[in-house]
Amino acid sequence: MTDVPPLRTGANINAEWLEKAHTLSEALPYMRRYSGATFVVKYGGHAMGDVELAREFARDVVLLKQVGINPVVVHGGGPQIGRMLERLRVKSEFVDGLRVTDRETVDIVEMVLSGSINKSIVSAIQDVGGKAIGLSGKDGHLLTARKLRRTRRDPDSNIEKILDLGFVGEPSAINPEILETFEESPFIPVIAPIGVGDHGQTYNVNADTAAGAVAGALHASRLFLLTDVAGVLDRDGKLVQQLSPAEARAMIADGTIRGGMIPKVETCVAAVEHGVEGAVILDGRIPHVVLLEIFVELGAGTLIIDD
Repeated sequence: MTDVPPLRTGANINAEWLEKAHTLSEALPYMRRYSGATFVVKYGGHAMGDVELAREFARDVVLLKQVGINPVVVHGGGPQIGRMLERLRVKSEFVDGLRVTDRETVDIVEMVLSGSINKSIVSAIQDVGGKAIGLSGKDGHLLTARKLRRTRRDPDSNIEKILDLGFVGEPSAINPEILETFEESPFIPVIAPIGVGDHGQTYNVNADTAAGAVAGALHASRLFLLTDVAGVLDRDGKLVQQLSPAEARAMIADGTIRGGMIPKVETCVAAVEHGVEGAVILDGRIPHVVLLEIFVELGAGTLIIDD
Protein backbone atom coordinates (compact mmCIF):
# COMPACT_ATOMS: atom_id res chain seq x y z
CA MET A 1 0.00 0.00 0.00
CA THR A 2 1.38 3.40 -0.98
CA ASP A 3 1.92 5.84 1.83
CA VAL A 4 -0.28 8.90 1.57
CA PRO A 5 1.20 12.15 2.85
CA PRO A 6 -0.72 13.67 5.72
CA LEU A 7 -3.21 16.39 4.93
CA ARG A 8 -1.84 19.89 5.47
CA THR A 9 -3.89 22.08 7.73
CA GLY A 10 -3.95 25.80 8.32
CA ALA A 11 -1.59 25.32 11.22
CA ASN A 12 1.12 24.17 8.79
CA ILE A 13 0.98 27.38 6.77
CA ASN A 14 3.03 30.16 8.30
CA ALA A 15 2.91 33.89 7.62
CA GLU A 16 6.04 33.84 5.46
CA TRP A 17 4.50 31.35 2.99
CA LEU A 18 1.29 33.37 2.83
CA GLU A 19 3.28 36.52 2.10
CA LYS A 20 5.19 34.77 -0.68
CA ALA A 21 1.95 33.49 -2.22
CA HIS A 22 0.45 36.98 -2.04
CA THR A 23 3.52 38.50 -3.69
CA LEU A 24 3.44 35.90 -6.47
CA SER A 25 -0.27 36.45 -7.14
CA GLU A 26 0.35 40.20 -7.37
CA ALA A 27 3.32 39.71 -9.70
CA LEU A 28 1.73 37.29 -12.18
CA PRO A 29 -0.33 39.87 -14.12
CA TYR A 30 2.79 42.01 -14.59
CA MET A 31 4.81 39.00 -15.73
CA ARG A 32 2.20 38.34 -18.42
CA ARG A 33 2.07 42.00 -19.40
CA TYR A 34 5.82 42.30 -19.90
CA SER A 35 6.47 38.90 -21.50
CA GLY A 36 8.56 39.56 -24.62
CA ALA A 37 9.34 43.13 -23.58
CA THR A 38 12.84 44.64 -23.41
CA PHE A 39 14.13 46.22 -20.21
CA VAL A 40 17.37 48.24 -20.17
CA VAL A 41 18.95 48.47 -16.72
CA LYS A 42 21.74 50.89 -15.88
CA TYR A 43 23.68 49.20 -13.10
CA GLY A 44 26.09 51.13 -10.92
CA GLY A 45 26.61 52.96 -7.67
CA HIS A 46 26.39 51.24 -4.30
CA ALA A 47 24.44 48.33 -5.76
CA MET A 48 27.49 47.32 -7.79
CA GLY A 49 29.95 47.75 -4.93
CA ASP A 50 28.11 45.63 -2.36
CA VAL A 51 28.79 41.89 -2.73
CA GLU A 52 25.37 40.68 -1.54
CA LEU A 53 23.45 43.34 -3.51
CA ALA A 54 25.47 42.41 -6.61
CA ARG A 55 24.50 38.76 -6.20
CA GLU A 56 20.84 39.65 -5.71
CA PHE A 57 20.94 41.89 -8.77
CA ALA A 58 22.31 38.99 -10.81
CA ARG A 59 19.52 36.70 -9.55
CA ASP A 60 16.89 39.30 -10.42
CA VAL A 61 18.21 39.78 -13.96
CA VAL A 62 18.19 36.01 -14.48
CA LEU A 63 14.60 35.84 -13.19
CA LEU A 64 13.54 38.51 -15.69
CA LYS A 65 14.97 36.41 -18.49
CA GLN A 66 13.27 33.28 -17.16
CA VAL A 67 9.80 34.89 -17.17
CA GLY A 68 10.18 35.98 -20.80
CA ILE A 69 11.54 39.52 -20.44
CA ASN A 70 14.65 40.57 -22.37
CA PRO A 71 17.00 42.40 -19.96
CA VAL A 72 19.92 44.45 -21.25
CA VAL A 73 22.45 45.62 -18.64
CA VAL A 74 24.56 48.76 -19.12
CA HIS A 75 27.04 49.31 -16.29
CA GLY A 76 29.11 52.12 -14.90
CA GLY A 77 32.31 51.94 -12.88
CA GLY A 78 33.45 55.38 -11.75
CA PRO A 79 34.78 54.35 -8.31
CA GLN A 80 36.67 51.37 -9.76
CA ILE A 81 38.22 53.60 -12.44
CA GLY A 82 39.23 56.10 -9.77
CA ARG A 83 40.95 53.41 -7.69
CA MET A 84 42.84 52.08 -10.70
CA LEU A 85 44.02 55.58 -11.66
CA GLU A 86 45.28 56.06 -8.09
CA ARG A 87 47.12 52.73 -8.18
CA LEU A 88 48.80 53.72 -11.43
CA ARG A 89 49.45 57.25 -10.11
CA VAL A 90 47.59 58.87 -12.97
CA LYS A 91 46.11 62.23 -12.01
CA SER A 92 42.45 62.76 -12.83
CA GLU A 93 40.17 65.77 -12.57
CA PHE A 94 36.46 66.41 -12.98
CA VAL A 95 34.63 69.22 -14.75
CA ASP A 96 30.88 69.53 -14.10
CA GLY A 97 30.83 65.96 -12.82
CA LEU A 98 32.59 64.51 -15.87
CA ARG A 99 36.05 62.94 -15.70
CA VAL A 100 38.53 64.70 -18.01
CA THR A 101 39.85 61.81 -20.07
CA ASP A 102 43.15 62.18 -21.90
CA ARG A 103 44.66 59.49 -24.11
CA GLU A 104 46.38 57.70 -21.23
CA THR A 105 43.27 57.82 -19.05
CA VAL A 106 40.90 56.55 -21.73
CA ASP A 107 43.03 53.41 -22.14
CA ILE A 108 42.72 52.75 -18.41
CA VAL A 109 38.97 53.50 -18.46
CA GLU A 110 38.48 51.00 -21.27
CA MET A 111 40.58 48.38 -19.48
CA VAL A 112 38.55 48.68 -16.27
CA LEU A 113 35.08 48.97 -17.82
CA SER A 114 35.40 46.43 -20.64
CA GLY A 115 37.69 44.16 -18.65
CA SER A 116 37.39 43.58 -14.92
CA ILE A 117 33.97 45.17 -14.27
CA ASN A 118 32.19 43.79 -17.31
CA LYS A 119 33.48 40.27 -16.79
CA SER A 120 32.68 40.30 -13.07
CA ILE A 121 29.02 41.10 -13.87
CA VAL A 122 28.93 38.39 -16.53
CA SER A 123 30.40 35.92 -14.02
CA ALA A 124 27.89 36.92 -11.33
CA ILE A 125 24.97 36.25 -13.68
CA GLN A 126 26.40 32.89 -14.69
CA ASP A 127 27.15 31.94 -11.07
CA VAL A 128 23.41 32.10 -10.27
CA GLY A 129 22.37 29.98 -13.25
CA GLY A 130 21.99 32.51 -16.06
CA LYS A 131 23.87 33.00 -19.31
CA ALA A 132 25.49 36.33 -20.12
CA ILE A 133 27.80 37.82 -22.69
CA GLY A 134 29.97 40.88 -22.15
CA LEU A 135 30.10 43.60 -24.79
CA SER A 136 31.74 46.95 -25.30
CA GLY A 137 30.13 49.73 -27.28
CA LYS A 138 32.90 49.09 -29.78
CA ASP A 139 31.64 45.57 -30.59
CA GLY A 140 29.77 45.59 -33.86
CA HIS A 141 29.77 49.42 -33.68
CA LEU A 142 27.10 49.01 -31.03
CA LEU A 143 27.69 52.53 -29.67
CA THR A 144 29.06 55.15 -32.04
CA ALA A 145 30.08 58.28 -30.19
CA ARG A 146 31.18 61.84 -30.84
CA LYS A 147 33.25 64.13 -28.69
CA LEU A 148 31.18 65.71 -25.93
CA ARG A 149 31.38 69.48 -26.00
CA ARG A 150 30.64 71.62 -22.96
CA THR A 151 30.92 75.36 -22.49
CA ARG A 152 31.43 77.52 -19.41
CA ARG A 153 30.86 81.26 -19.13
CA ASP A 154 33.85 83.18 -17.78
CA PRO A 155 32.58 85.29 -14.84
CA ASP A 156 35.00 88.12 -15.58
CA SER A 157 34.72 88.49 -19.35
CA ASN A 158 31.22 86.97 -19.68
CA ILE A 159 32.57 85.04 -22.67
CA GLU A 160 31.62 81.41 -23.12
CA LYS A 161 34.63 79.14 -23.36
CA ILE A 162 34.65 75.65 -24.85
CA LEU A 163 35.83 73.03 -22.34
CA ASP A 164 38.08 70.28 -23.61
CA LEU A 165 37.17 67.07 -21.76
CA GLY A 166 39.43 64.93 -23.90
CA PHE A 167 38.03 61.55 -24.92
CA VAL A 168 34.66 61.97 -23.24
CA GLY A 169 31.89 61.17 -25.69
CA GLU A 170 28.15 61.11 -26.13
CA PRO A 171 26.17 58.63 -28.25
CA SER A 172 25.66 59.63 -31.86
CA ALA A 173 24.19 56.31 -33.03
CA ILE A 174 23.21 52.93 -31.60
CA ASN A 175 23.24 49.75 -33.67
CA PRO A 176 20.37 47.70 -32.19
CA GLU A 177 20.87 44.65 -34.42
CA ILE A 178 23.58 43.12 -32.26
CA LEU A 179 21.28 43.31 -29.21
CA GLU A 180 18.19 42.10 -31.05
CA THR A 181 20.00 38.85 -31.83
CA PHE A 182 19.95 38.02 -28.11
CA GLU A 183 16.18 38.39 -27.73
CA GLU A 184 15.46 34.83 -28.84
CA SER A 185 18.53 33.42 -27.11
CA PRO A 186 19.21 32.58 -23.45
CA PHE A 187 22.01 35.18 -23.25
CA ILE A 188 21.79 38.45 -21.33
CA PRO A 189 23.93 41.22 -22.87
CA VAL A 190 26.09 43.22 -20.45
CA ILE A 191 27.43 46.44 -22.00
CA ALA A 192 30.44 48.54 -21.02
CA PRO A 193 29.79 52.20 -22.03
CA ILE A 194 32.80 52.61 -24.28
CA GLY A 195 32.01 54.28 -27.59
CA VAL A 196 33.83 54.32 -30.89
CA GLY A 197 34.26 57.45 -33.01
CA ASP A 198 33.90 57.77 -36.76
CA HIS A 199 37.68 57.50 -37.09
CA GLY A 200 38.14 54.70 -34.57
CA GLN A 201 38.68 56.89 -31.49
CA THR A 202 37.79 55.44 -28.10
CA TYR A 203 35.35 57.49 -26.03
CA ASN A 204 34.35 57.25 -22.38
CA VAL A 205 30.55 57.61 -22.32
CA ASN A 206 28.48 58.28 -19.21
CA ALA A 207 26.66 55.03 -18.32
CA ASP A 208 23.28 56.71 -17.73
CA THR A 209 23.49 58.42 -21.12
CA ALA A 210 24.54 55.19 -22.84
CA ALA A 211 21.70 53.24 -21.23
CA GLY A 212 19.17 55.86 -22.30
CA ALA A 213 20.41 55.78 -25.88
CA VAL A 214 20.31 51.97 -25.97
CA ALA A 215 16.78 51.94 -24.53
CA GLY A 216 15.61 54.44 -27.13
CA ALA A 217 17.14 52.49 -30.02
CA LEU A 218 15.49 49.27 -28.81
CA HIS A 219 12.15 50.99 -28.08
CA ALA A 220 12.38 49.34 -24.68
CA SER A 221 9.35 49.02 -22.44
CA ARG A 222 11.37 50.25 -19.50
CA LEU A 223 14.63 52.02 -18.73
CA PHE A 224 15.82 51.62 -15.13
CA LEU A 225 18.53 53.87 -13.69
CA LEU A 226 19.86 52.40 -10.43
CA THR A 227 21.18 55.20 -8.25
CA ASP A 228 22.09 55.87 -4.61
CA VAL A 229 18.92 57.88 -3.90
CA ALA A 230 15.24 56.93 -3.66
CA GLY A 231 14.29 58.81 -6.83
CA VAL A 232 13.07 62.34 -7.54
CA LEU A 233 12.11 64.18 -4.35
CA ASP A 234 9.75 67.15 -4.05
CA ARG A 235 10.51 70.31 -2.06
CA ASP A 236 9.43 68.55 1.14
CA GLY A 237 11.82 65.66 0.52
CA LYS A 238 9.06 63.21 -0.37
CA LEU A 239 9.40 60.73 -3.22
CA VAL A 240 7.60 61.71 -6.43
CA GLN A 241 6.18 58.47 -7.80
CA GLN A 242 5.33 59.63 -11.34
CA LEU A 243 6.18 62.53 -13.63
CA SER A 244 5.48 63.49 -17.21
CA PRO A 245 8.36 64.91 -19.26
CA ALA A 246 6.78 68.38 -19.00
CA GLU A 247 6.49 68.10 -15.21
CA ALA A 248 10.08 66.90 -14.97
CA ARG A 249 11.33 69.89 -16.98
CA ALA A 250 9.31 72.27 -14.81
CA MET A 251 10.89 70.80 -11.66
CA ILE A 252 14.35 71.32 -13.17
CA ALA A 253 13.48 74.90 -14.13
CA ASP A 254 12.21 75.83 -10.65
CA GLY A 255 15.19 74.20 -8.90
CA THR A 256 13.33 71.32 -7.26
CA ILE A 257 15.41 68.87 -9.29
CA ARG A 258 19.04 69.94 -9.02
CA GLY A 259 22.64 68.78 -9.00
CA GLY A 260 23.42 65.26 -10.14
CA MET A 261 19.75 64.37 -10.46
CA ILE A 262 19.34 66.75 -13.43
CA PRO A 263 21.27 64.65 -16.01
CA LYS A 264 19.53 61.48 -14.80
CA VAL A 265 16.10 63.03 -15.26
CA GLU A 266 17.11 64.50 -18.62
CA THR A 267 18.26 61.02 -19.72
CA CYS A 268 14.88 59.56 -18.72
CA VAL A 269 12.95 62.31 -20.50
CA ALA A 270 15.00 61.87 -23.69
CA ALA A 271 14.46 58.09 -23.59
CA VAL A 272 10.68 58.48 -23.24
CA GLU A 273 10.63 60.99 -26.09
CA HIS A 274 12.53 58.48 -28.24
CA GLY A 275 10.00 55.70 -27.82
CA VAL A 276 10.68 54.14 -24.42
CA GLU A 277 7.38 53.40 -22.68
CA GLY A 278 8.62 54.55 -19.29
CA ALA A 279 11.88 55.36 -17.48
CA VAL A 280 12.41 54.83 -13.76
CA ILE A 281 14.95 56.22 -11.29
CA LEU A 282 15.44 53.69 -8.49
CA ASP A 283 17.45 53.29 -5.30
CA GLY A 284 19.88 50.48 -6.12
CA ARG A 285 20.67 50.03 -2.42
CA ILE A 286 17.27 48.36 -1.92
CA PRO A 287 17.40 44.58 -2.47
CA HIS A 288 15.35 43.40 -5.49
CA VAL A 289 14.40 47.00 -6.31
CA VAL A 290 13.86 46.30 -10.04
CA LEU A 291 11.45 43.47 -9.21
CA LEU A 292 9.64 45.68 -6.69
CA GLU A 293 9.22 48.37 -9.32
CA ILE A 294 7.69 46.15 -11.99
CA PHE A 295 5.96 43.38 -10.07
CA VAL A 296 4.11 45.32 -7.35
CA GLU A 297 1.38 47.86 -7.91
CA LEU A 298 2.86 50.93 -6.23
CA GLY A 299 6.38 50.62 -7.66
CA ALA A 300 9.57 51.62 -5.87
CA GLY A 301 10.98 54.75 -7.51
CA THR A 302 10.11 57.68 -9.77
CA LEU A 303 8.47 56.73 -13.09
CA ILE A 304 8.76 59.20 -15.96
CA ILE A 305 6.12 58.45 -18.54
CA ASP A 306 4.11 60.33 -21.16
CA ASP A 307 0.64 61.46 -20.14
